[in-house]
Amino acid sequence: MRRRSKRANYRTRGRLHRLLVVLLCAIGSGLIIVSCATTPPNRIDNLCEIFREKDGWYQDARASEKRWGTPIQVQMAIIRQESSFRDDAQPPRRTLLGFIPWTRPSSAYGYAQAKDGTWDWYMEKTGNSGADRDDFDDAVDFVGWYTNMTQRMLGVSKWDSYNQYLAYHEGHGGFKRKSYASKGWLKSVARKVERNSDRYAGQLKGCRAELEAEWSLWPF
Repeated sequence: MRRRSKRANYRTRGRLHRLLVVLLCAIGSGLIIVSCATTPPNRIDNLCEIFREKDGWYQDARASEKRWGTPIQVQMAIIRQESSFRDDAQPPRRTLLGFIPWTRPSSAYGYAQAKDGTWDWYMEKTGNSGADRDDFDDAVDFVGWYTNMTQRMLGVSKWDSYNQYLAYHEGHGGFKRKSYASKGWLKSVARKVERNSDRYAGQLKGCRAELEAEWSLWPF
């Protein structure tokens, strides 16, 4: 019970923090300049700068890490690859007759590019029925949950960003069938995720104490 209460406290503090940021953005008085939640970070190559710019994102990623056990750097590297940290990211539309915008190839949407069915599965299994794919806290929690399921179902370490990404992209069934084996482009992308995860891990070591100290000053 104590662990659940602590997790709920992280999420409540994060939501209150983001609400304050949204209110400051809405005021637009020029008295305080903040990064509004819907704009992507300016420097996606540096995890410390992402967390300094995006109020509440570190706390959301930390809460997901504590809940599901997936390192922050793995979560963030996956989200970077999927959406470049854009809240409304979607696959590009197909074209009809070569120039008329048509349907999209999948229902993937949001920071984590989660599809409708997978997102419904997440909400059902976690009880997070009000989750939104364009809310960062829900999206990063989804990535933590999905990678945890990958470890449980397929035995892939939560620290193994390469294989975690392959399972994330192909789905658990596809990964089990090794559907990625003939997709050289996808394996190259997974290596990119791995490199970004390793880079993020090194960067986080240098600023995590600062981020923890800054969060402890918030009164929520």
